[in-house]
Amino acid sequence: MAPRLLLVPLGCLALLLPPPRAAEFSPSLDSDFTFTLPAGRKECFYQPMRRDASLELEYQVLDGAGLDVDFHLLSPKGETLVFDERKSDGVHTVETEDGDYMFCFDNTFSTISEKVIFFELILDNMGEDGQDQEDWKKYVTGTDLLDMKLEDILESINSVKARLSKSVQIQTLLRAFEARDRNIQESNFDRVNFWSMVNLGVMVVVSAVQVYMLKSLFEDKRKSRT
Repeated sequence: MAPRLLLVPLGCLALLLPPPRAAEFSPSLDSDFTFTLPAGRKECFYQPMRRDASLELEYQVLDGAGLDVDFHLLSPKGETLVFDERKSDGVHTVETEDGDYMFCFDNTFSTISEKVIFFELILDNMGEDGQDQEDWKKYVTGTDLLDMKLEDILESINSVKARLSKSVQIQTLLRAFEARDRNIQESNFDRVNFWSMVNLGVMVVVSAVQVYMLKSLFEDKRKSRT
């Protein structure tokens, strides 16, 4: 069973990690997270990786003015691997080495608008599959497996596992797209209602002014003499 996603409270990390405002994920093949990034703030996360593994990260801004954010991905040596400036989404894959990779979402350029951000991590070649195969072999006794080899069984199981993981990934991304589209529609709905009320108010004022001007044209302003 793959380990669950572990989120460490930001306050506790001050005693564990040197950089401020950081969180860490336990090794997992597929993890996703949605959080709110306040205006003028920057959030960073850490992901431990192994050598010759693969880290794929996809993010989307689901809600917030402009639907944009700055994204940074740094290597364990502190080198900037990826920098996206004010983008609404992105997908990046890097070959890793031993150490903690840091990725940050920066909203310091915004002074009033918070952002709702979704991101997903996909880790490959983390060395867990080989251990699973060794666990399988411990329970194999004898040489007759009804003409079926253990490698064939493992290959079939891994194929099903990979396809199920891909299906879960696609469904997660579709939910993220749906959430972003819904937020855009609700924002447009509010704008349409606001400007409709403004137009209605202007029409009422213009109508009242026109009625007043028409009445003033037919009023007899001559003073009667006695």
